[in-house]
Formats: sequence, C-alpha cells, structure tokens
Amino acid sequence: MIPNQWYVLLESRQVQSKPVGVTRLGEKLVFWRDEAGHVSCLRDRCPHRGIELSKGQVIHDHLQCPFHGFEYDTSGQAVVIPANGRNAPVPKAFKAHSYPTHEAHGFIWTWWGDDPPANLEPPRFFGDLGENFTYRTVYDPWDAHYSRVIENQLDVVHLPFIHHNTIGRGNRTVVDGPGIEWVDDDRFYVYVYNRVDDGAPPRKPDEVPIPDPSGFRLEFIFPNLWQNRIGDDVRIVAAFVPVDEGHTLLYLRFYQRFMRLPVLRDLVTWAAMPFNVLVAHQDRRVVVTHQPQPSGLRIGEKLIQGDRPIIEYRRRRQELIEKANMA
Repeated sequence: MIPNQWYVLLESRQVQSKPVGVTRLGEKLVFWRDEAGHVSCLRDRCPHRGIELSKGQVIHDHLQCPFHGFEYDTSGQAVVIPANGRNAPVPKAFKAHSYPTHEAHGFIWTWWGDDPPANLEPPRFFGDLGENFTYRTVYDPWDAHYSRVIENQLDVVHLPFIHHNTIGRGNRTVVDGPGIEWVDDDRFYVYVYNRVDDGAPPRKPDEVPIPDPSGFRLEFIFPNLWQNRIGDDVRIVAAFVPVDEGHTLLYLRFYQRFMRLPVLRDLVTWAAMPFNVLVAHQDRRVVVTHQPQPSGLRIGEKLIQGDRPIIEYRRRRQELIEKANMA
C-alpha cells in the first residue's frame, strides 16, 4: 500500500450507531460515530489487554472497551479507567492508534499514515458528479491485491477478449494510443481508441485526440478511486478497497441522471447493477490468477504500447511509495 494517502475504506451507511470492526490495509480497524455523527477510526485493539474495541459500545462521545470498561475519545486517548475511579487521572500511555477520517459522497476515507500533517487537505472526488446523480453500490470481494484490481480497470487491451460478449463486442483488437492526460500529480485521464484490425499499425499516443471529442474517458485518482465517464449522464465509479495483501473489496457504483423521477430513478440504478457485476466478474476470474499479485514497475512483465495506462499508474505509485518512505 502507499502510505500517507486518503483511502476510501467504507460507505457511510456501513457505520451506524454501533462500532464496526473491519480489516483494511492489512490492519484491524474500528469505525464509530460520536453524538454529532462524526466518524472516527481507531486501531481495533485496546492498549490495556489487547481486546477488540469493536466488540464494545459507544457511550456519548467515547468508545468503551467491552472487557474492563476503558473509554477512549475520538483521538484514541483513554479518558476513563473505571477500576481506578472516575476522578483518577489517566496515564497518556493508554492511547489507541487513531487515523484521520473524512466523510463525503457516501464514502468514508481514512488517512493511512503515522504522522498526519497539521494542514491535512481533504481527499478529492470527481468534480462533475453532482448531487443530481443517483447511484447504487455493490460490494464485491476479489482474492487479489488492490493494485491488480486497479490495473484491470485501466487495461484497454483486454476488452475484446475478456468482455467479447458484453462491453468488448465488435472485435476492436487494435489499440490506438491510448491517450493519457495528467490533470495533476495524483489524477490522470485515459482516452480509449480501440478499433478493428484493418492492417494499419496502431497510432502512437501523441497521434490520438486529447481529450476525446465524444467526452468518454477513464479517470483515476490516487490511491484507489476510478471513474468510467461513459457520458454526461451515466458513470461507473469504483473504489478499490484494500483488505490485505491478497484481498480487495470492490465498491462498484452505477451513477445516472437521465431519469430523475424519484421512484423510477432508483429502479434504473437497481436494474443496472446485475450487468455491471457480470462485467466485473468476467475480469475477476482472470485477475485473481496474476503472478505476482502486488503490482510493480519491475516484476518481469513484458509490456506493450497499449499498456501505457498501467505503466503510468505503476510509475506514479512507485514515486508516491518512495516519497512516503523518505518522509
């Protein structure tokens, strides 16, 4: 994983009035809400005796351990040790590791790192996905490293083979470009120009239009958000949620705004999901067989021009890992 990054780890609806224990980024974490509804995240281990805090309960603005009643505030600091008396001072050593959180767009982000900066900026989302869109989400488990699941959604070469009977129909096997546009240091667009093989060689990346006049593009925001901008009114969004080194939860969303009537718009988003899951499972069957699982710049693969989006992703991912390790 890339340290010092905002990761989407849950949806808002997954954290209600009770603590929620999950494995994310290879760690056991507990998420909970205070009385104001703010989401907090702690390492799911009581500093006292190592019990999972997620088995406890929320008391006012504190998370109480189920074993001995120690209470922790949103920073992870113990504020009550019942056995010592309610007026006894609590040693600073009784502190659970905490992670900054941010909640927006129905997602919960966690900043995964050891020392968050004082001026920590909130995570970014897709600026053109407004409140006038409705969406539906499915959670899909993959037995694969999250970097491989990301690369699958950036792979434009596989479409006519894995998806020959769904989104890859038409036998467009030749990959012109693809076009890449870096919007800033941690976000880039991919423009897809696949066509039927007519004997002509693929056009080079600098020979394809940027942006695509049709408005279609793929968009990736580091470390784990992706959008398929099918059109102005239809999008697919994915959050690639790292569970551990060998498992990922794909949070797959279908967004639309062409139907705005309250009941019908929900029906449209519901009806679209089986097809989207079918397409994802066509990929999953193959992606779980990658060797090695974690992606990297130098892992023995022989890449081609059409793999340029994957190369760009790997290059920037490696830069971010090295930057974090030097901090």
